Amino acid sequence: MPRLEHILLRPDTYVGSTEVQQQELWVFDSVQSRMVYRKISFVPALYKIFDEILVNAADNLQRDPQGMDAIKVDIDQQKGILSVWNNGRGLPVVMHKEQKVYVPEMVFGHLLTSDNYDDSASKVVGGRNGYGAKLANVFSTEFKVETCDGKNRFSQVFRNNMQAKGKPEIVATKEKPFTCITFKPDLAKFGMTKLDDDIVSLLTKRVYDIAGSTLEKCTVYLNGDKLDVKSFRDYCDLYLLTRQGVPQVYEKCSDRWEICVSLTESGFNQVSFVNSICTIRGGTHVTHVSDQVVEAILEKVKAQSKEKVKGGVDVKPHHVRNHIWVFIKCLIENPAFDSQTKETLTTKQSKFGSRCELSEKFLSEVASCGVVDLILMAAMAKSKVDLGKKLKANTGRVTRLTGIPKLEDANDAGGKSSQECTLILTEGDSAKALAVAGLSVIGRDKWGVFPLRGKVLNVRDATLKQMMANEEIQNLIKIIGLDLNREYDAELRGLRYGSIMIMADQDTDGSHIKGLLINLIHAWWPSLARLPGFVKEFFTPIVKATKGKSQICFYTLPEYEAWKKETEGGKGFKIKYYKGLGTSTSKEAKEYFSALDTHQIKYRYDGVEDDRAIDLAFNKKRADDRKSWINSYEDGNLIDHTQKE
Repeated sequence: MPRLEHILLRPDTYVGSTEVQQQELWVFDSVQSRMVYRKISFVPALYKIFDEILVNAADNLQRDPQGMDAIKVDIDQQKGILSVWNNGRGLPVVMHKEQKVYVPEMVFGHLLTSDNYDDSASKVVGGRNGYGAKLANVFSTEFKVETCDGKNRFSQVFRNNMQAKGKPEIVATKEKPFTCITFKPDLAKFGMTKLDDDIVSLLTKRVYDIAGSTLEKCTVYLNGDKLDVKSFRDYCDLYLLTRQGVPQVYEKCSDRWEICVSLTESGFNQVSFVNSICTIRGGTHVTHVSDQVVEAILEKVKAQSKEKVKGGVDVKPHHVRNHIWVFIKCLIENPAFDSQTKETLTTKQSKFGSRCELSEKFLSEVASCGVVDLILMAAMAKSKVDLGKKLKANTGRVTRLTGIPKLEDANDAGGKSSQECTLILTEGDSAKALAVAGLSVIGRDKWGVFPLRGKVLNVRDATLKQMMANEEIQNLIKIIGLDLNREYDAELRGLRYGSIMIMADQDTDGSHIKGLLINLIHAWWPSLARLPGFVKEFFTPIVKATKGKSQICFYTLPEYEAWKKETEGGKGFKIKYYKGLGTSTSKEAKEYFSALDTHQIKYRYDGVEDDRAIDLAFNKKRADDRKSWINSYEDGNLIDHTQKE
């Protein structure tokens, strides 16, 4: 038998590898009574021959849906014997006209004989190629065929890898039809000495697969026990029921399609069956279903992302797919697979023989089951990480920065004394000149200066694309050494500067710039915003009144106006107004920095009321609240930013 010898010599071509493999697979955990995903050691060829016998039984249900209602499987781990019984229509116990052997012997003991060759006939069964269950015979030391057609009972035993066959035993009977295949795999050919726990858990899983993927009227037994899986929905519970709070959306689309969708945070998952064959790698049927689900979810994600995030987030189909878990039970006409192991369906969708038409109700339930929020959170988190990578300062503290125009870097920035360094952020170049003049007094070791170009971006009101394209924010992150994905404590580890000092004009524009910088730190690095003194302000006079050697400085206009009333309009004093920092001279700059403690304010975080105040000032969605807040301001008074929301 040259073909038999070829199968034994080249088993990979027919049943897959006969070598032990390690792979992460779903298996049935008998202790927990559910499916678990774990790494197991198994031989694909052994799994394959058992599966051929099992799928044969399931195929019989398609041929005899009225008469068949039970499949019984026995796995004797100690004796290494497997058995599959079904009460569907038995094989005719008659002599085949051409082969001159009984039909059961021909089907199970002669290679390349099958009743499923005719592709012009549309069949929704698993076996097609003529080898099928005979491969289990070839790789068994003993293989027993029993069948009854309602008139005669047939029994025959094959041994020694189908090379020896016993004489068929035929007995007239009135028994109901059945077929039972009992075989003892040739474990030596699989490098095994016994059926170990891993392979038994995998074979047990396949028995549960059959219970979930066949007609609901068919009861499946394992080792004499009736499996508590009456439907595909029950089967899905073996995976999902222990995952509390995880939704399940189920639909029976037709007699050929049943679908269940759930959520996952570990990447796209699928459990699928084609004519009761477990397609562990999916295929065209999974694409057919998941594409519809992804499209429906994506439409809702895009709509909600615009509501929740200014400008939305860039969500692609694969982002959605990574958060769904689909379960598919389908019947495909004359299915084609990528290999003899039938792990991936390759049949074109146009040749399925049917379409899976998911209802609007089902798709709406899927899109409303929490997956949209999950995808948006993941997309925003990913965008923040991507933004962090783009804007991230160099790994570790850099002692010397290059490529940032107009930066006057502190000598100690990035060194062991970084925590003691302060970066002065000025409103434009004229203010920078004032600060640089002041450095001649306090020195450059612990002080750096960087001029801002106008107002800093309001990051609470910016799209991720805007943030990634903002050069000024990129520069600030590099100069200070900030990391978007890091929480900071009082040690300020990793930073090039231990604090920032804002040096802006004392007008409304200057106040806006101060607020935007505080907003930037508060929004992206709230831990820094809460550290006392990390954010400081350098303030200069708005008005100076001079009389002889006497000099009075005013830092707010209400303070100056009150003084004027007491001094007859400042009679006898020379008044100098400072429109901005550029009005101060180099000499005055040195005076300010000589008395630095009297010209700086250290901001202090006082709790949740501060959080609310910053959000009130810079959150675009709170425009109405902000108008009420601004309208409550009276000239000469401080604005009460602690008003209730």
